[in-house]
Amino acid sequence: MTPRPTSSGSDPKKTAEEKAAKAAKSVKKAVKKVTEKTAAPEKTAAKKTAAKKTAKAAEAPVAKKATAKKTAARKTTVKATAAKTTATKTTATKTTATKATAAKKTAPEKAAVKKSAAKKPTAAVKKSTAKKSTAKKSGAKKVTVAEKAAAPTPAQPPEAASPAVDAGDRERLLAGTHHDPHTVLGAHPVPGGVAVRAFRPYALSVTVVAGELRAELHDDGDGFFSGLLPLTEVPAYRLLVAYEGSVQEAEDAYGFLPTLGDLDLHLIGEGRHEHLWQVLGAHPMTHQGVAGTRFSVWAPNARGVHVAGTFNFWDGTGYPMRSLGSSGVWELFVPGIGEGELYKFEITRPDGSKTLRADPLARRTQAPPETSSIVTAAHHEWRDEEWLARRGELPAHEAPFSVYEVHLPSWRPGLTYRQLAEQLPAYVKDLGFTHVELMPIAEHPFGGSWGYQVTGFYAPTARLGTPDDFRYLVDALHQAGIGVLMDWVPAHFPRDDWALAEFDGRPLYEHEDPLRSAHPDWGTLEFDYGRREVRNFLVANAIYWCEEFHIDGLRVDAVASMLYLDYSREPGQWVPNVHGGRENLDAVDFLQEMNATVYRRVPGVVTVAEESTAWDGVTRATHHRGPGGFGGLGFGLKWNMGWMHDSLDYMSHEPVHRKYHHNEMTFSMVYAYSENYVLPISHDEVVHGKRSLVSKMPGDWWQQRANLRAYLAFMWAHPGKQLLFMGQEFAQGAEWSEAHGPDWWLLDPAYGAEADHRGVRDLVRDLNTVYRHTPSLWQQDTVPAGFEWIVGDAAEDNVFAFLRFAADGTPLLAVSNLSPVVRHDYRLGAPDDVPAWHESLNTDTGKYGGSDVTNPDVIKPEPLAWHGRPASIRLTLPPLATVWLRPA
Repeated sequence: MTPRPTSSGSDPKKTAEEKAAKAAKSVKKAVKKVTEKTAAPEKTAAKKTAAKKTAKAAEAPVAKKATAKKTAARKTTVKATAAKTTATKTTATKTTATKATAAKKTAPEKAAVKKSAAKKPTAAVKKSTAKKSTAKKSGAKKVTVAEKAAAPTPAQPPEAASPAVDAGDRERLLAGTHHDPHTVLGAHPVPGGVAVRAFRPYALSVTVVAGELRAELHDDGDGFFSGLLPLTEVPAYRLLVAYEGSVQEAEDAYGFLPTLGDLDLHLIGEGRHEHLWQVLGAHPMTHQGVAGTRFSVWAPNARGVHVAGTFNFWDGTGYPMRSLGSSGVWELFVPGIGEGELYKFEITRPDGSKTLRADPLARRTQAPPETSSIVTAAHHEWRDEEWLARRGELPAHEAPFSVYEVHLPSWRPGLTYRQLAEQLPAYVKDLGFTHVELMPIAEHPFGGSWGYQVTGFYAPTARLGTPDDFRYLVDALHQAGIGVLMDWVPAHFPRDDWALAEFDGRPLYEHEDPLRSAHPDWGTLEFDYGRREVRNFLVANAIYWCEEFHIDGLRVDAVASMLYLDYSREPGQWVPNVHGGRENLDAVDFLQEMNATVYRRVPGVVTVAEESTAWDGVTRATHHRGPGGFGGLGFGLKWNMGWMHDSLDYMSHEPVHRKYHHNEMTFSMVYAYSENYVLPISHDEVVHGKRSLVSKMPGDWWQQRANLRAYLAFMWAHPGKQLLFMGQEFAQGAEWSEAHGPDWWLLDPAYGAEADHRGVRDLVRDLNTVYRHTPSLWQQDTVPAGFEWIVGDAAEDNVFAFLRFAADGTPLLAVSNLSPVVRHDYRLGAPDDVPAWHESLNTDTGKYGGSDVTNPDVIKPEPLAWHGRPASIRLTLPPLATVWLRPA
């Protein structure tokens, strides 16, 4: 607020020294008068009398001004209850005035006073600034209320600055469009004392409490209160706010410096703040010695932003945030509130309308269908140091890596994170999987999206508990020796009007071009990867999950939809890139940055791409360029969607027809080493009418289970890592539904066919056990030296046989007979340097529900060349089965 000009009644020819001397004399008289009143026997009454007289004496000369009507409407009723404090402050004024004898009230000095009042300095700076301002004003006949009371009334009295909010600021605050409320509200040194202004809609009264001083502010209407304290510097003070039926006492939110530094704002502006969640969002903290919560949000198009929540009855009018320059960040420290408070941001859009939005960086949310953000802090004490220390010993593509995919809300419906921690680690460990992959954990409003339409990118879903509860689950899995991957969805977000869509009134997180922003398949919006702040939001989010929740890897959803501008779009519905191509260059840059940053910041993690096309170099390093001129995307692993589609199509045919589709099981080896692959049988393959895995298999119930067992063993032996969705491990017959989850009742001993389902689950356990202890099956997954065909063209027999090799050359022989007949004395070529073989696994074993056709004896090679090998062996191949042999 601009101070009013000094009175024109004083003699302009008087020197600064004379003015200061006169002011000092007035202060001396005021101190003497107050001291005499303090010495009276009735001390309390004397304090009140002195305060009233002081207030009246201060108001008297102001009333004589030419602008008396305006000033009288805004004048403050001051109830000073501490004569001793007033005397002390007056003495300080006298000293300051004496030091300022050489001060002159020049135009630059006035500007300095304005600037000093506009900034929120530290306590030390405040004190220094207040003294300097007082010295300048004292030299120009600006005196405090106490000085005016003690001094004789001049012919043309000096004027104190009006403490009330001026019309322009008042209008902007009421409209919710003020960019810097801290320069208006709070306490500021002004000519004549310290102006205190508060904006508290619905309050009956506001009182300033500073030590022994209590001053009730004047009600200026519309929720504005103001007063001029007879002090020379801004004190430590609190506000006592009376509402109908309650009184609240708290620090003034507008008396604090910004909580974000220049470096934070610089990094945000450049899109390189890798710990973005630590500076944006809601954070309980102690600031300038006061406990409260710092709120900050990026909304560059907003005309104004307020905080609304349970602490202000969801009316953010009285809680305007300040804009921190060109960064687009708005910030407010609210003292006295902490964890558990609900909040949102009330944003005034460019057209003047308002919208109430959840915090994009909220780290905790209400459980859907409620949508508020919640102030939170982490308190979990991790106990997974041993796991973290060894998880990076081997890169994922050179380590055993079999994944159990889980949709947490439906795995055991009704269980919380902490209850899941008592069951899930034990179950997964018993089955022998190395990792779990959790379907989207980030908060999502619609359960039917399975978590793939995210609104709270930084908040674990509240359906199952708090963020610390989720940390507890991850910790429990790590202590059980199980890695944790999570589905991560940076491709798109829903259009909910309380979330990210047109967050501040204009396209912000989405692309401004509708052809680039609207996803044609899912009715969602695509991120604008070309905007550095949006990339920062997503890159920091990837780091957040890995650092804050100890996540071991991110399976990145829908990568193909990000990479291509024409994804699911017809001609005319997309615009080529600057080179005329269909590649989304911004998305390529984002994925490269994300992968490079995650691997740099969190060693030991792995990123996995769900990418369904032949894009070159998905798992190639970002600094290595491929034939197409692009650097690699930098992922650690990629889902092999081609293998999944081909192999499931083959298995769905009746055995008699399979010879016509034989190449569908062998084609994957043509490109097996083009990327580091995961072989996924995911949730996508057992929903929407695709049937469960066992139901895809032809034949009667026995044949369906036999086919499933043979297929799983073929999959575990094939180059690449394995992923299996929950329920498929025990041959669930029905499609998965997020409403009820797996059919656990199939494993109830009282159920007649329980043994059939338990047999499949026992096989999965043994597959994982043998796999983990057999380096031949995982050590060279990504290099040609790890694989050799024995026979890949036996289409008439429906037989596939190949060797897998460990780094030291140790082999494993995998043979699949996918016909329903037993093949006796089936001859296969074999290495001549292995003296004998024995079965390490047979899916037709009786304990798995098979016909128990096995090879119990040691199998020795014969010096008969076969299949291009110098030696051969004879086997009994069970029907619809896979057999693993290893050196005896």
